[in-house]
This record gives sequence, C-alpha cells and structure tokens, in this order.
Amino acid sequence: MTGTTGNQSSAGHLLQLIRGGRATTRGALQQATGLSRSTVGHRLDQLFAAGWLREGQATPAAGSTGGRPSARLEFDAGHAVVLAADLGTRHATAGLLDLAGNVLAERSGEMVIGDGPDQVLDRLGQWFAALLEEHGTDPSRVCGIGLSVPGPVDFASGLVIQPPIMPGWDCYPLRERMQQAYAAHIRADASVPVLVDNDANLMAYAEQRFGHPDCSAFLLVKVATGIGAGVVVDGRPYRGIDGGAGDIGHIRLHDCQDALCMCGNHGCLAAVASGRALAGQLTAAGVPTTSGSGVREHLAAGRPEAVRLAREAGRRVGEVLVTVVTLLNPGVLMIAGDLAGTPFLTGVRELLYQRAMPRTTAHLDVVTSQLGERAGLIGAAAMVVEDRYAPDRADARLAALAALTAPGERP
Repeated sequence: MTGTTGNQSSAGHLLQLIRGGRATTRGALQQATGLSRSTVGHRLDQLFAAGWLREGQATPAAGSTGGRPSARLEFDAGHAVVLAADLGTRHATAGLLDLAGNVLAERSGEMVIGDGPDQVLDRLGQWFAALLEEHGTDPSRVCGIGLSVPGPVDFASGLVIQPPIMPGWDCYPLRERMQQAYAAHIRADASVPVLVDNDANLMAYAEQRFGHPDCSAFLLVKVATGIGAGVVVDGRPYRGIDGGAGDIGHIRLHDCQDALCMCGNHGCLAAVASGRALAGQLTAAGVPTTSGSGVREHLAAGRPEAVRLAREAGRRVGEVLVTVVTLLNPGVLMIAGDLAGTPFLTGVRELLYQRAMPRTTAHLDVVTSQLGERAGLIGAAAMVVEDRYAPDRADARLAALAALTAPGERP
C-alpha cells in the first residue's frame, strides 16, 4: 500500500487525518496541520468536489462552553466501489464492496486454480460484470480491483512468485490480464487499477483492521490446502523483501523427512499438518477425504479420527509457532482456514504454552477468525482503498480530476 509522502498538509493528508479519526472538524484540522482556516477550507473544497467527503452530525468541540457546534467531517464510503476476489485452490469468492468494506453483492463457486490464469481470470471478469449488473452499479464507480491469491506475491510488481499450488501462475502478468478480462466483459475500455497480494496477508489485514485495531503486532495463520501466515505491524502488512514473509508451511520438520510436499521438498510443515495432508491421512485410515474442506466437514460432524488428526496437526503447527511467536511477540495469534476449530486450536495452545517462555505468551491472545470466509475478500478490498486514498495517490487523483473538470462543474 502506498505510503505517505510529499506535502504533509495537502488535501490527501487532510483526508488521511479524517479517515483515521485523528481530526474530524475544520478546527481540529487547523490544529493538527498548522494551516490557516482559509487553506484548510480550500483543501476541503477539493475533497468535497471530488465527492470523497460529507458532513456528519455536528458535535460540540472538546472543552466547548457554548457556541455553534462544529460540523463533523466524514469519508463518504459510498461514493465509489471496489471489486474483489478471494481465490482458493478449488473455490473462489468475488464481491462488490463499498469503501468501508461492506459487501454489496457476492458470488462464489468452484474455480480450480490449477486450470491456469487465463481461464480463471476470464471467469472472474464474467463474475465482476455480473455483480455490477446485479447491483445496478455503473463501472465508472469502480475505483479498483483487489485479488487475494494462495501463493507468494511480490507486491510491488503484482507478480506471483514460484507458487507451490498455482501451476502456470509464476511471473504471469496478472494485473494486466485481469484488466483485459474485466474490460472484455463490461464491454468498455477499463484501465481500473488491479492490486494483488497473498491470501494470508489480506486475511490478517482485514482481521486486524476490523477486529483488533489496537493490536500493533498481529499474526494470522491460515491452515487450508497449505499453511501460510500473515503479519500486520503497526497497521500495515509485513511482506518481507519480496513477498516471502509468512511462508511457514515450508519450514522443515526434523522428524518427517518421508513426507513429500507439493513444493517438491520433503519434511515441510504443510506436508504433515495442512488440510491437504490430513485429507490424505484420513483416506489412508479408511475415511475417504479429498480436500481440506472435506476435513472440515468431518470435524463438524465430530468424526473421532478427524478430531485426533486435527489436534495432532495443531501440535505440529504449534512447534513452529513457538519460534515465530518468540521472534514477533504478537498480541494476537489468530488461527483461520479449514482446520480452525477447537481440536486444532487446542493442539496449537498445548505446544505454544508448553514450550514458549512465559513472558512471550503472557499478553498473547490465541483466537479464531471473526470475519470467517469473507476475510480474504474484505482484506482485498481494504488493500485497494488504502492504496487509492493514500495521501500521495489521493493528491494525484485530485489533480487529474481538476484537469478534467471545467471550473464550477462537479465531477
């Protein structure tokens, strides 16, 4: 997501203060920025003209002894929309969301990531067009498309890099091809921005943002077909140097050298404790299971063999998380994905509290997902909003709007 650069008192910077709740009246903006009343007024006029702001209910200023209450300034989350998609290995969900993360329309169904990017993205383009039509939304209101994918992503380039479970996607021009597929199905020339990130990163971003906003170090572990982690530090995803952070599913276990992983190596955590691994173990035990979602169904039905294996898988993941939690010292550890139920969580806690130093876990909450299966979708939309309305990006967009709009005409 684009950081804050350039003029710290620009219209985009004022918008950031308003969106973050740090200054929500004209007076508060003057105090926060040191700008004059007329300059603040001019900046706000730009934001109102773009349709990005609205005035909420007036509230008395802090310490006020009377006089006219100040009008509260609010980001108008309904002035534009975002299209987002959360891709799994065999299933996908697409949604139309407002800028506050509310899902306005949604579609989901089988979509096999192994079919390759051309087929998958073309179908996503169909889904996006159908969602806009269903909701009666003009494509001109779409400010961006966000994609959540089950593989490592170099965020700056938008490229998926050497994904173990996404054959045919390595270094594929995903952003450009998504733009083309979308434009083809809305029958228009669409240069709408496309942003891409790893699913665990986006799930962590959404869960922290909407459920644990005061947690400055947040860790989410997704256990589905594979195993991955998302880390959010000070409200921002931590991706590492090229998107490889959080790939804990390929940490080697010293006593499981016979377990073959989808990455081609032996002994990876994902080869032993993922939903895919447990499906294989259940099948070998006489309980036919084809996927992590199948394991989830067995767990929901309380099948003893599934419960036993899920708890043991939790212990295996807990072995690795002892090191991860000691390194990161998070305030929240969230378990999400197909196996995120009581047996797995119990196994994680057993190992974590047994082997980690007491100080490391003294202020750690181990929880499960609050947003559930929508976490990746909501995170993908939030990624787009944060990028499009970051101060420098917002200022560039305002300048472009001003250049296209005749004096006195609202865009």
